[in-house]
Amino acid sequence: METRMQKTGISKQEQRIRRRIRRWIGRGWRLLRLALLLIVLLLLLSDGISVDRTLRGRAVALVRDHLYDYVGWEADALWGKLRQELFGVHPYLDEARRETLVYDYLTRLAEAQALEAQIEYLYADPAITDPAAASADLRARRDALRAELAGDQPLVESIIEGQVSAVLVDQGFGTLGQVLPPVSMHFTPLPTLLVISPRDRIEFAVDLSLEPIPLEQRDAIERRVAAELDVAALIVPLGGISLYPSMVIETADLARAYEVTAHEWAHHYLTFFPLGLEYTLWPESRIINETVATFFGQAVARQVIARYFPDQPLPVYPSFHQPPPPALPLDPAAPEPIDFGRALHTTRVTVDWLLRHGWIKPAEAYMEAQRRLFVQHGYPIRKLNQAYFAFYGGYQGAPGAGGADPIGPAVEELLLLSPDLASFLETVRGITARDELLAALESARAAAPYPDSEQ
Repeated sequence: METRMQKTGISKQEQRIRRRIRRWIGRGWRLLRLALLLIVLLLLLSDGISVDRTLRGRAVALVRDHLYDYVGWEADALWGKLRQELFGVHPYLDEARRETLVYDYLTRLAEAQALEAQIEYLYADPAITDPAAASADLRARRDALRAELAGDQPLVESIIEGQVSAVLVDQGFGTLGQVLPPVSMHFTPLPTLLVISPRDRIEFAVDLSLEPIPLEQRDAIERRVAAELDVAALIVPLGGISLYPSMVIETADLARAYEVTAHEWAHHYLTFFPLGLEYTLWPESRIINETVATFFGQAVARQVIARYFPDQPLPVYPSFHQPPPPALPLDPAAPEPIDFGRALHTTRVTVDWLLRHGWIKPAEAYMEAQRRLFVQHGYPIRKLNQAYFAFYGGYQGAPGAGGADPIGPAVEELLLLSPDLASFLETVRGITARDELLAALESARAAAPYPDSEQ
């Protein structure tokens, strides 16, 4: 009688191999099921929360209770903008009335901020045993003023948006008389930003938005993050964030309000081009993007002030290509004045050199010595470390924290060589690397008309 193996033409050896393979497959499947079961048990034991062991994940675990709620802010801001568009009266006001409303609003905002500073001082003064009673009158005046400001804020924001839009249209950004994307901003208390850099180099490694928190709490968080993660940490204030509408710092400075509004609009515009799309991908892209927005915002602010507030002085901004005005001491007993930007530039260059040679502790000791020098000369830098340079070195609008990086000077010169702001953004919006920026500058120099030798 023939066996089944003989009938099918399969040898005994081949049959043994097949059985062995089936056993291996069975064992593998059982091991896989066991591994999956263990994963499920681990997830159950950890409440379903996986642990992120990256630097960002570990930092988030340390500051989880202070993270900023952007979703709630965005919902409130969009609802306010919708109501203003539906029921606002700003389109029916003449320019003189708009100018008065903006100027009056910022004047009252300055008064409210001064009252808040007085109240904060009373609560901080150890000689005052009952700060609530001592500040009662100030708080009543502040609350009344804040209520007025809250009622007028949507109208003033619409006026600022319209004035910035008009300047942008004149600069070549208009499409059928409209700016795309539309200018949209909202005055608001801003989150703070936790910036983390490795200690052995200056790098914008991690950034986390935190709720506005008191200074002493910021210092405690920085110390804990630095100690547990062996990094340089710093919590910095922000001037604006390019959500939509953009978050703009509450400022009583007329030019500053327009500068930040235009700065954030530049981010909105660049979102649709490589320089915006690659913002978070490459360190150079972020620095170029922020530096472009810095110079753009300053240029728009000057034009808005000249057009709508001709009785106000034009803002003066520092420059890579013009010498700074001489600094004067506040009194004869004051220390010899220093050029802060140039001194900070020298500090950054020196720190980069020390870190390149692996001298971390000497670099940190040098930064602390320089910080004390700056404080002595009236520049109250609370903490000067690698994270400080990682953050402020990304906004290269003037000599300073960027050190020897050529991005700032190159962007400013490109702006000076551009016929208008639209041409400037069209030039830079496709640039995402330092060498591309320098090549664009060389092309712009070559295309620029030769200067008149008699001028």
